Amino acid sequence: MDRLDNTVRPYAWGSTTAIPELLGVEPTGEPQAEMWMGAHPGAPSRTGRGTLVEVIDADPVKELGAEAVARFGPRLPFLLKLLAAGAPLSLQVHPDLAQAKEGYDDEERRGIPVDAGHRNYKDANHKPELICALTEFDGLCGFREPARAAELLDALGVDSLKPYVDLLHARPEEAALREVLTAVLTADRAEMAHTVTEAAAACARLGGEHAPYADIAHHYPGDPGVIAAMLLNHVRLQPGEALFLGAGIPHAYLSGLGVEIMANSDNVLRCGLTPKHVDVPELLRVVRFEAADPGVLRPEASPDGEEVYETPIDEFRLSRYVLSEGAAPHDLTRPTPQILLCTAGSVVAGEHELSPGRSVFVPAGEKAEVSGTGTVFRATVIV
Repeated sequence: MDRLDNTVRPYAWGSTTAIPELLGVEPTGEPQAEMWMGAHPGAPSRTGRGTLVEVIDADPVKELGAEAVARFGPRLPFLLKLLAAGAPLSLQVHPDLAQAKEGYDDEERRGIPVDAGHRNYKDANHKPELICALTEFDGLCGFREPARAAELLDALGVDSLKPYVDLLHARPEEAALREVLTAVLTADRAEMAHTVTEAAAACARLGGEHAPYADIAHHYPGDPGVIAAMLLNHVRLQPGEALFLGAGIPHAYLSGLGVEIMANSDNVLRCGLTPKHVDVPELLRVVRFEAADPGVLRPEASPDGEEVYETPIDEFRLSRYVLSEGAAPHDLTRPTPQILLCTAGSVVAGEHELSPGRSVFVPAGEKAEVSGTGTVFRATVIV
């Protein structure tokens, strides 16, 4: 079992206080957006044996287990994060596995450098993800019913939004959502900036269900993504609740601290709320234009005390244990690799004492017991 030393990413949208408060350290004054735990080459965790990438590369079967290597290849299939949003992230969507492979192969054939700003596909993998709230957590997830989106827009009283309102009422669901999103993202930028400014002022005046969009516009003035965001469901998670984001589902995180887990991929197609590249034709190829309930997840408890967040994919499995003082240790030994993350209290994992924000990597098959008083999240795979 290896204690992990993890990198904190200073993205501009990050909270300056949430991760330092969890870790019990002084804030630096700079944004601290994400703490990465895993073997992603961009910021691999460090161990006493080298980076986790080096450890796994030296003996994939020993570290990951034969079944995981046969199923997912000689790499850790997931990336675990602490995510602390102090401002809205970009409105985005992720491809499915076939779309990712096709897009990656196409960009490779065309010789687009992987680090190019206009490159869409950094790898050939999909990126399903799960976010579990540690604090109250706000986000956008999936399309609203077109009629509800029309109501929200119409209430603003902005004349230039009237054509979108009419489309949302007149067209079948898929066509309505596709046509309105396309129109928003391809409109004249100067005209759209004026529309967004009017809409933001109306959102601030109306408050209530419009309030989140006023805040988004404050951070991204004039961005067409503000109008695109109003097509989506607003979700407020309470601590312990989670969202699963599958392929093609537009989403954005707005504020809060959470534990995030995802397939080990960098593939993001942006819809707005960003100065980065937005490839509208490719985005429209990937987005699923269907209204859906966001589907807030709550953990399912098992008799041994494990609380599991069930998802329909196998690259990751996230669960948690809420440990009480004096209780017998929980045996977490599995034939698959694991990362254990403490988020509250004081947890003993093997020979390691973990305070909030501290984590360990457990190789496949290695004895793993946890005890103490607090909460520990467990990330692994399904084989």
